[in-house]
Amino acid sequence: MARKTPGYRVPDFTTARLTKAPAAQTARVERDGVLPDGFFATTNLPTYVKNPDGSWSMPRQPRMDACLVRDEDGAWWAREGRRVQRGDEVVVGRTEDGSEGVLVHASGFTAPGAAGGDFHFMQSQVSREKPIDYGRLAQMLVDEKRRGGYIIWVAGPALVHSRARDNMVWFIRNGFVQAVLAGNAVAVHDIEASVVGTTLGMTSEGAPTEGGHSAHMRAINAVRRAGSIADAVTTGIVTGGIMHACVVEHVPFVLCGSIRDDGPLPDVITDAIAGQDAMRAHCVRATMAVMVATALHSIAVGNMLPAYYEAADQTLRELPTISVDASEFLVSKLKDRGTHQAVGVVTNAQDFMSILRAVVEEAVQQP
Repeated sequence: MARKTPGYRVPDFTTARLTKAPAAQTARVERDGVLPDGFFATTNLPTYVKNPDGSWSMPRQPRMDACLVRDEDGAWWAREGRRVQRGDEVVVGRTEDGSEGVLVHASGFTAPGAAGGDFHFMQSQVSREKPIDYGRLAQMLVDEKRRGGYIIWVAGPALVHSRARDNMVWFIRNGFVQAVLAGNAVAVHDIEASVVGTTLGMTSEGAPTEGGHSAHMRAINAVRRAGSIADAVTTGIVTGGIMHACVVEHVPFVLCGSIRDDGPLPDVITDAIAGQDAMRAHCVRATMAVMVATALHSIAVGNMLPAYYEAADQTLRELPTISVDASEFLVSKLKDRGTHQAVGVVTNAQDFMSILRAVVEEAVQQP
C-alpha cells in the first residue's frame, strides 16, 4: 500500500466504520469475457479493497470502467470486462464507501487544483475566458522529466496543420516525450510535410498547391514502398518531422486507425481492440499526459488513465493531465467523461505549443 505523501491523505483504516467493514465479496466468472451480476465498476480515483485478513490493498493498473480481479497470489487488478476468464474472482458490490469492502478515496488529494470530490460525469469547469497559466504547465513537464517520469502525448492532426510540428519535434528531442499516441492522419500529414513539403496539400503559408489533394497519398505510398515508418527514416525518405524524431530518438508511438483513414500507413493498427491494448500499455506507465487537438483520442486515453500513479518511492502522486483544444466543448467533454483531473486549455495548437516551448526552455534553466 502506498505511503502517505505530501498532497495525498491516506484513508484512516482504524475508524470503526472501516474496521467493521466486511472483506470484499467476489463471484467467479462463468464465461470468458462476461462479468458476474453486480460486479463492482471502477473509477479512476484511488481505490482500496479489503482482504480476508482485514488489510486493505490498492488494485494494480487502475483505470475507470473496469472490474476488480483477484489473482492467484491474492493481489487485485483492474481489468477490462473483455479480459476476464472463466474462474476469475471478481469483486461484487456497488457501494464505494468501504461498507462492502471497497473504498474509493475521492478526497485523498488535497493539494490546490487536485482531483478531489466524487467521481462523476458532466462536471467540467472549462472556459475560454480563463487565463492559461503556462508557467504552471511548463513546471509540470519539467518536474516530470527531472524525476524520470513517463510523459505520454496524445496528438491530433491539427498539431501538424497549425505549424506546431517543429515545437513537437523539440519536445521529443529534449526528452519531454516518452510515447506518442495518435491516429493515421497525424503521421500521414507529418510525413507529407517531409516528403512533399505540404500538409493536406497546403504550403507552410496555408496556400493550396496544384494537385495538392493527392500529396498525402503520395506520402503514404512512399512509406508503404519502404515497408514502415522506421524504414522510411533509415533509408532517407523521411528526413524530418514528428515521426522522424520518434524513430531517431527511440520514442515509441502508437497509431490507431479509423474507418475514414486513407492508406493507411503500414504502422497503423486497424483493429480497434488491438489498438486499445497498444495504447493501454503506455497508459499504465504514464506519470503525465498531454492531449492536444484530438477529441476522440483524448477521451480514449483519458478513460484508460487513473487520476493518480504510484511513484518509485511507493508514494501516490496525482497524474498531471493537460487537455488542449480550440473548442471549449471538446475540452469540457473530456472532463465530462470522467477525466476530471485534467487541466483544460482552450486555445489553438500552434499558440499552445509555441508558448509552452518558450516557457519550458526558460524553466529548465532554473535550478
